[in-house]
Amino acid sequence: MNKQVENPETHATSRIDERAERVKHATSEAVASTKDAVDRAADRVEEGLHRATDKTADAANRAADKAAEVSARGREAYDRTMDQADAWMDQARDYVREKPLQTVAMAIGAGWLLGRILRR
Repeated sequence: MNKQVENPETHATSRIDERAERVKHATSEAVASTKDAVDRAADRVEEGLHRATDKTADAANRAADKAAEVSARGREAYDRTMDQADAWMDQARDYVREKPLQTVAMAIGAGWLLGRILRR
């Protein structure tokens, strides 16, 4: 009968090694689990940033389109107003050419009336 007697130091060393191995394994699992959680969180943050960027770009594009539309309408209104003013100026010139004495008489009368109003 060859029974091996285990040395208490060997047994303690073996238990320490075994526990150290379990701690290493648990640490590795914890690190892997934490890494996975951080990766998932980073992915969610990245997706959120992409969505926010897309929404911001879309809003900026809509605002630019609206500004361009308002600008075009403003330009059209300005052009119509200028065309109307030019037409009135042409009418005034034609009237002055056709009736110069009446025009001068009206100008004198308007000046006199304006002077009377402003003197008070």
